Amino acid sequence: MAATLAFPLLNYGDAVLPRTIFGNTTMDLASIRDLIADDMKAVDALILRRLHSDVVLINQVGQYIVGSGGKRLRPMVVLLAARALGYAQHRHIDLAAVIEFIHTATLLHDDVVDGSEKRRNRDTANAVWGNATSVLVGDFLYSRAFEMMVDVNRMRVMEILSHATNRIAEGEVLQLLNCHDADVDEQRYREVILRKTATLFEAGAQLGAVLCDGHSTQEQALADYGRHLGIAFQIIDDALDYSADAEQIGKNIGDDLAEGKPTLPLLRVLQVGSAEQQRMLRAVIEQGGREDIDKVMAAIESTDAIEYTSRLAREEADKAKSALAQLPDSPYREALSSIADFAVKRSS
Repeated sequence: MAATLAFPLLNYGDAVLPRTIFGNTTMDLASIRDLIADDMKAVDALILRRLHSDVVLINQVGQYIVGSGGKRLRPMVVLLAARALGYAQHRHIDLAAVIEFIHTATLLHDDVVDGSEKRRNRDTANAVWGNATSVLVGDFLYSRAFEMMVDVNRMRVMEILSHATNRIAEGEVLQLLNCHDADVDEQRYREVILRKTATLFEAGAQLGAVLCDGHSTQEQALADYGRHLGIAFQIIDDALDYSADAEQIGKNIGDDLAEGKPTLPLLRVLQVGSAEQQRMLRAVIEQGGREDIDKVMAAIESTDAIEYTSRLAREEADKAKSALAQLPDSPYREALSSIADFAVKRSS
């Protein structure tokens, strides 16, 4: 995580903020949260309010998941994108909460599909309450998100978010098809993360322009920013599965390997590894499990697969930052740029 640099202060609305240089990392995550602290408090309050149900189990599971931590990057992107274009009303709060509800629903469903037992250093909801409860509470969060979309009463918002949720579901199915398939290439891998992860970042950023009735150029720029940010974020997520420890990433190391997911570090070994490494890895992907994790880690290290993966993530982050050139200069634009840097420098 980058440190905050000392720059002269400038006034921006009611806030006094550090002057930043476009294109450089000048804000850490805490500084970004401070920039939109009131908005984030409003989002958190709205999430708790709209989580409520007269079905007690829904309240228990929903609060367990939403309260389990997480960086809240997706709602932050919504808030910053809207503020970057001068939005001064309140609907960005609603849409930030909607994005978080959709994201949380996908986590509940993902953990069931993957059979995951740990997330953010806590037991997953399916490990605590069972698969059926997790799926159904995920459905509740999806439907609650759509109720909130209707409240916003903007057809363009409905169009973007309904399309996004459809693409996320497609991405999940594509990932399922890729599991245990050692013939997956980078194009197929990228198609999965584009739909499964990048789509929601893209939609969240784009909604900021929609709320402001922004020019089509700005809407496209924010959509491009969110898409490249999401790709970078997921690529690093996949690298961390082989380069961090369990406590750092909040889940078991090698979970992707156990599920037979051919993510980018493994694809790199299949591209440039020795014939023996490739044979070993193909067998591991096809069979799943962690029994050969030491061999896999050795192959990843010897082929510089993590460095390769990180470089591709950095390229995506740079594309995200470049897209922001279409936005007016402001601390909010700088915060969006810094989030792109954070996405590739994080350790969890």
